[in-house]
Amino acid sequence: MLISARGLTKSYALRTLFSGVTISVAQGDRLGLIGPNGAGKSTLLKLLAGQVEPDNGEVVAARGLRVVYVPQADAFEPGASPLAAATDAARAYLGGLEGVHDDHEAEVAAGVILDRLGFDADRMAKPCEQLSGGWRKRVSLARALASCGGEPDLILLDEPTNHLDLESIQWLESFLKRGVFGPASFASVFVTHDRTFLESIATRVAELSAAYPDGLFEVDGNYTEFLRRKQEFLDGQAQAQRAIAGQVRKDLAWLSRGPQGRGTKAKGRIQDSHDRMTQLASLKARNAAATGSSARVDFTATDRQTRKLISAKGIAKSLGGQALFSDVDLVLGVGDCLGLLGPNGSGKTTLIRVLTGDLAPDAGSVFLADIRPRVAVFSQHRQEFDPAITLKEALCPISDQVRFRDRPMHITAWARRFLFRDEQLTQPVGSLSGGELARIHIARIMLEPAEVLVLDEPTNDLDIPTLETLEEALEDFPGAIILVTHDRAMLGRLSTQVLSLDGRGGARMFAGLEQALAARSPEPKLAAAPARTAASVAQPSARKKLGYNEQREYDSMESRILEAEERVALAEAAMNDPAVLADHAKMARACERLSAAQEAVATLYSRWAELESRSGG
Repeated sequence: MLISARGLTKSYALRTLFSGVTISVAQGDRLGLIGPNGAGKSTLLKLLAGQVEPDNGEVVAARGLRVVYVPQADAFEPGASPLAAATDAARAYLGGLEGVHDDHEAEVAAGVILDRLGFDADRMAKPCEQLSGGWRKRVSLARALASCGGEPDLILLDEPTNHLDLESIQWLESFLKRGVFGPASFASVFVTHDRTFLESIATRVAELSAAYPDGLFEVDGNYTEFLRRKQEFLDGQAQAQRAIAGQVRKDLAWLSRGPQGRGTKAKGRIQDSHDRMTQLASLKARNAAATGSSARVDFTATDRQTRKLISAKGIAKSLGGQALFSDVDLVLGVGDCLGLLGPNGSGKTTLIRVLTGDLAPDAGSVFLADIRPRVAVFSQHRQEFDPAITLKEALCPISDQVRFRDRPMHITAWARRFLFRDEQLTQPVGSLSGGELARIHIARIMLEPAEVLVLDEPTNDLDIPTLETLEEALEDFPGAIILVTHDRAMLGRLSTQVLSLDGRGGARMFAGLEQALAARSPEPKLAAAPARTAASVAQPSARKKLGYNEQREYDSMESRILEAEERVALAEAAMNDPAVLADHAKMARACERLSAAQEAVATLYSRWAELESRSGG
């Protein structure tokens, strides 16, 4: 066992985050830690890291355990480069070892780790503030690894996928599975709300919540297995409440008879009755926490009858001389959800501004409905609230009531809808968590009637129950949605079409997320770690030439791809046929044909790239 925590209790001010929590981490574990916003997940991670002390309980670590902690925020000294940040950490580590270690040794050690995490010389020297979110996260990992000589026993990560693009998330998944210098020898604990990440990475899942005895529920397996076992447990807990409630009703009837009507052995039975009442109160509280852990989200639409809201034909846009996208055609109507996929900086936010009329395209045209559709925007660059104002002022700046769906609602009821406690209304927003701030923004845009919802990274900081509730509300929204998110679970559930931007000016439309992911480049990997033998250094590796049949296949590949892309075009045209759109069965078959055609194209491109690399072309 690497680390074991028993009976942990932690409070801040007058609020108890959790009490009696017991958890352990063994070698090779990849433990996903989930739970509602405010449950204390980040605090529990800091307790395991030794950064804070519990009020009660203890954390016991194996002798000589090397633990590294990567916080949610990537903070570096102004102007510091990745090499400087990692070198400082390596210098501190080497300074604690016996013998003489100089700055050059620290810089070499840092450079090796950065190289293994995919940094080239230019990126190592660039100021950290100029890097994308994904590369800054790699710097944070490099700094943590350098602090223990590159060989941790346990890595603790707090919300590691927040603000990362898809490529960076896939790289992180690869890192946690493969390690730095070969197969991962370290264990990891990560706080996350990314359900696809959990499904892919976790070997165990633990939920921190008041819905469980001692505040924690653990399951060996992936997220799917966790959900199955969780539902079984909660069903059993609800059944136990019903059974004990029946016993308590009988107890109350018996107690109401008075001393003479109770018969013998009354003292022991009275004590048993009180014990059952206490147990029932505990079960009620836990079951209430299980059913009331997500905000109630319900977006407001107008009564517009127009079906087609936004259409674009051949639009293109460049910024700073860099092409973001070109030749984009799309139509958005009632019930449509356009998912935008692409690396950070590929132009997704710019495309949104073009589609909603805030920015003119360089080429092509955008047509909005005759009565301009009203647009509500949930931006990743969320409005910064003055930290000194109260929650009440942030939710409703002008009165004690909001007007939702043409009906007045008191601010207290409105706040409860988003899981805020009554006493929080007078607290400054500066004391709220990231997830609570995100819920304020959702509450604000819910009061804006709209035909088009623009959601630009809405999932950051939201817990899983709120994410699922948000998805349900979006499914029922009677308008059009433009969705930018790296949450693959949400994108797959909601999007009716996916536009993928490649970051180099290219844009391509797909019928769904699976097809879009299949056509993208293979997921980024950690740098290879070949064995450094004398023979391998002296002899360059020989390129294996194509055989006769492979050469013929390679020569015909371009024409085969053109034919396959023509089949995709025909399948797309068939899906737009009014007769197909009006027939559910025909539409399903058309979607299947399009999916098969797109997969065939992706397979051919992959095979072409393989043959080309071997042919020396």
